Amino acid sequence: MRHIMSVAQSPPTSISPGATVLEAVQAMARDRVGAVLAVTDGKLEGIFTERDVMMKVVLAELNPATTPVSRVMTRDVLTAPPDMTEDDALELMVDRHIRHLPIVDADQRLRGIVSIRNLLQDEVESLRGEVDSLVAYMGADGPGG
Repeated sequence: MRHIMSVAQSPPTSISPGATVLEAVQAMARDRVGAVLAVTDGKLEGIFTERDVMMKVVLAELNPATTPVSRVMTRDVLTAPPDMTEDDALELMVDRHIRHLPIVDADQRLRGIVSIRNLLQDEVESLRGEVDSLVAYMGADGPGG
């Protein structure tokens, strides 16, 4: 079983909670990610996602150039330890309907972030390898050769 750090973005895209929504979106665009973590002194304070942009900024007609991320970020963030398995992380994310899972160590220091996309891509690659192995095995005159 592989741990989530093997597919995590580390270091994650992060900003100060005092950064503006526009700065957060610029960081997401630059790093091609769907979420940024609000961090102070290495400690996670919140998460701001593409969904937050739509539901908490655009829908509320807030100005992204002047609205601080701290006003619209999610503060009560579900996190995972670095030794969580990929399977457990995927199950947790599906059960809790989340797309991004920050990874923090025992001292609550931010280590990375994993997205459901990271986990699913890794699973597809693993299954593709298994299929290729089976095809090669069966192509070699099948079982018993």
